[in-house]
Amino acid sequence: MIIFNNVIILYVLRERILVFGMKEIRLIGLTSIPIVKPGDDIAQLIFNALNNENVPLDDGDIIVIAQTIVSRAEGRIVNLNEITPSKFAETIASTYNKDPRHVEIILRESKSIVRMGNGHIITETHHGFVMANSGVDRSNVPGDDTVSLLPIDPDKSARMIRSKLKKLTGKEVAVIIIDSMGRPLRNGIISGAIGVSGIKPLKDIRGEKDLFGYVMKTTVIALADELACAAALVMGETNEGIPVVIIKGVNYEKGEYSAKELIMPIQKDLFR
Repeated sequence: MIIFNNVIILYVLRERILVFGMKEIRLIGLTSIPIVKPGDDIAQLIFNALNNENVPLDDGDIIVIAQTIVSRAEGRIVNLNEITPSKFAETIASTYNKDPRHVEIILRESKSIVRMGNGHIITETHHGFVMANSGVDRSNVPGDDTVSLLPIDPDKSARMIRSKLKKLTGKEVAVIIIDSMGRPLRNGIISGAIGVSGIKPLKDIRGEKDLFGYVMKTTVIALADELACAAALVMGETNEGIPVVIIKGVNYEKGEYSAKELIMPIQKDLFR
């Protein structure tokens, strides 16, 4: 147990409990989900793991899922040996010392190139996310020449998993699909939401008062991203065999929304 600034943090194997005064948030990682293959039913695998590990699912729980297993289940896996790079991809690869086949996939998954430099390729994906390498990832996929792509429609993927879990469990839950992301003014990566279902990803507290009566004028909290980061503490950035985390005790606005609400509109983007 660690006590820091009156916040108690308990580390219990795969479960982390954050206690803020009388407020408790529980994060439970599911450890018995097998290696996911194309065609696998993610909701069924989660249901099986809940039963195997005796983890009860309650109304209002939030299921946070690593993008890699969703992409594998949906067949969003590419063998680079089957890719013929374009001349443009070869030029970029030569300039930044990258695999031209990998660059070709990055370009195919992008709507536009935002920045290139210092060995980095930052793109806007077809979904509208600004990410390194269009979210094309070599980690957590089998084979040296294999990469995973983002789901075609992560919100739809989240809705399908949520709907199937409702049928299997009878519980009304929320689903968040997450991936690692960089930030323009901070070192290190964090996790962010790329698909949501059953939860409003933004929490607008404009008009509310702080402890001293000040009325909030601009504060909108990226709740889905905060939950993604919390779940990543249990998953580990390499997922560590825990690609799904159950979060209990969070108050959130329920309904059908989109993770695209988290995307900064281009007219407000100060970095492009």
